[in-house]
Amino acid sequence: MTRDLKGKSVLITGASRGIGAAIAIAMAQAGCRLHLAARDSKRLEANAATLLRDHGAEAHIHAVDLSVRSEVARLGAACGDVDILVNNAGDIPLGGLEDLDPETWRNAWDLKVYGYVDLSRMIYPNMCKRRNGVIINIVGAAGKRANYNYIAGCMANAALDMFTQCLGGESMRHGVRVVSVDPGPTNSDRHLAHVKQRAKRQLGDESLWPQLQAKFPAGRAAYVEEVANVVTFLASGAASYISGTSIRVDGGISASRSS
Repeated sequence: MTRDLKGKSVLITGASRGIGAAIAIAMAQAGCRLHLAARDSKRLEANAATLLRDHGAEAHIHAVDLSVRSEVARLGAACGDVDILVNNAGDIPLGGLEDLDPETWRNAWDLKVYGYVDLSRMIYPNMCKRRNGVIINIVGAAGKRANYNYIAGCMANAALDMFTQCLGGESMRHGVRVVSVDPGPTNSDRHLAHVKQRAKRQLGDESLWPQLQAKFPAGRAAYVEEVANVVTFLASGAASYISGTSIRVDGGISASRSS
């Protein structure tokens, strides 16, 4: 179903680890030309070497901090003609209103919310001119499920899902699709840190985090590859009539009252 991705250019932000790195592998397997962006240049270089060795895919790396507007502009100028944009960079901490100081909150939103919007603003017009392109926003299921102890993240995700709906409802008129993917808990370094914090808060011991995941309908968190497979499908022509909506990838968690 993804054969039409061969030769397409894709920019993936937050590509140094976790879901972003898994998306890079899936896109390489589909034959895409890769641009990988993240703050950690060493990890990007290691990932690029692995992609070349294992999949014969050359990847251009861009070491940028997408919470800084000038660096977003630099990345957008370098990759303005890509066929596919995967907005994935983000790191919003846990905490309630009294836990997050204004600087922490704003820095987190500068990276995930404004980073997505500003980079899309630079790349979307070129897609419209070509009447072809796909923007996929990796958002998160927390945008649809209120959680006081993740207040900044829930709000950010809800905003980005609405951004996807607003843009994706109009973009089809110009031959461009915009979709968001809302992963639930996913096996990654970031998720492990979060679930350990939750275990300490709820159970009094961070080492008990597997007990929290055992309550999920699938008995586990998602694998990053499971999210990457959905992203690759959505980028392909097999998803040609999907735009302005979000695809939840959470193993039934949001629909299960027990989790």
